Amino acid sequence: MAVPPHPGASSEGASRRMRVARRRDTAAELTLRRELHALGLRYRVAYPVPGNRRRTVDIAFPRTKVAVFVDGCFWHSCPVHGTSPRANSEWWAVKLAANRARDRDTDSYLARLGWCVIRVWEHEVGADAAARVRAVIVSLP
Repeated sequence: MAVPPHPGASSEGASRRMRVARRRDTAAELTLRRELHALGLRYRVAYPVPGNRRRTVDIAFPRTKVAVFVDGCFWHSCPVHGTSPRANSEWWAVKLAANRARDRDTDSYLARLGWCVIRVWEHEVGADAAARVRAVIVSLP
């Protein structure tokens, strides 16, 4: 899904918020990584998707082929916390739909390569999410 060029920020404040938004090492990612490390799990961060280096896995366990993505509620349209901006709403609707389509494409691509994909919403991170990841890893051969 092609996203048209951005129409420009609706305000200086919106521009500033988008400029400082982190693409990796978000608070949610760091929290989950700390929990996984405390469970004795070791992983790779920002691991390139095999055969598609433009995409990365947030937390990867290459030996067991487990890919963990920590999805932001806004950027990935969380059904509980996702919001739709009022300014430039048509552009944002296309952009967020493209993000969801890219997520589904990445999931199916990794599955075809034999990877297990786990998606965690940013509001889910913590001990429960880490336990879910660990349970998947220990269940694999």
